[in-house]
Amino acid sequence: MITTLSQAPDSIVLEPGQSLRTCVDAGTWLQVAEGRVRVVSPPGWFGGTVFMSETALDEGDMHRMEHGGWIEVSALTPVHLRVHSPQMSPAAGSASAEGRPVMRFVRLLTGW
Repeated sequence: MITTLSQAPDSIVLEPGQSLRTCVDAGTWLQVAEGRVRVVSPPGWFGGTVFMSETALDEGDMHRMEHGGWIEVSALTPVHLRVHSPQMSPAAGSASAEGRPVMRFVRLLTGW
C-alpha cells in the first residue's frame, strides 16, 4: 500500500510493506528512530537521462535530501521515521506550506 501526502509530516510510522510518497524541500533530514527503510530520491537528470537513487537506512541513520521534490519511503521492518524540514529565515515568511519552495512549485503545477 502506498500513501501519498503533499507535505511530509514530522513523524512517520509504517509497517513492513507500506510506503509513503511525500514532497520535501532541499535540505530536509530524515532520521530513522526505529527500523529499516528504503528511500527513493526525487528524480534528477544525468546527461539526458532521468534517474532516481535508492538509499537503505537503518535505525539511528540520518539522511539529508540534497534536492527537493517527491520521495518514496518504504518500510522494510516496522519503522518510525522523523522528518526535519530545513529552517526558514524570518525574512522568508512563515513556515507554512505556502512558504516552502517545493510546495509553491506543486501549487503552480496543480493549480490549487
